[in-house]
Amino acid sequence: MDLIPREPIALHFCSSPAHLPVIRAAVERMCDLLGMDSEATGGVVLSVDEAMTNIIKHAYKGDSGQPIDIVMTPVGQPDPNALEICLSDRGQYVDPSQIKSRDLDDVRPGGLGVHIIVKCMDEVTYAPRDGGGTVLTMIKNLQSIDAEASKEVSS
Repeated sequence: MDLIPREPIALHFCSSPAHLPVIRAAVERMCDLLGMDSEATGGVVLSVDEAMTNIIKHAYKGDSGQPIDIVMTPVGQPDPNALEICLSDRGQYVDPSQIKSRDLDDVRPGGLGVHIIVKCMDEVTYAPRDGGGTVLTMIKNLQSIDAEASKEVSS
């Protein structure tokens, strides 16, 4: 039996922080099935968690009953070579040029989600959602994981 997902997996959640552990578990399992190592998996899970937290906090201003759609798509056939994760909300659209992480020298809690997402993922794009809201697309290339592992072994 082939356990590698080859089709998109779509999930629908409400914007409640109580749902974050379930979302993290689903993303972690998807990464495991695609063969990501624990470090890469941790980065992807953290990125999704940070993005979800930003949607709840900023797009929905803490309103816990609002919809968030997640689509996890293995990219590449016959064997996946990347994982694309799209998060869609129906909150206030934010111009990507206005999305900035705070300075890393400014030591205090919060404000590093965007920095973490960009650091952990290979591609990150924000776009307006048809009908209002934002679509955040994050891609993690499986080859970049293999290349990093090879560099560490040969060093």
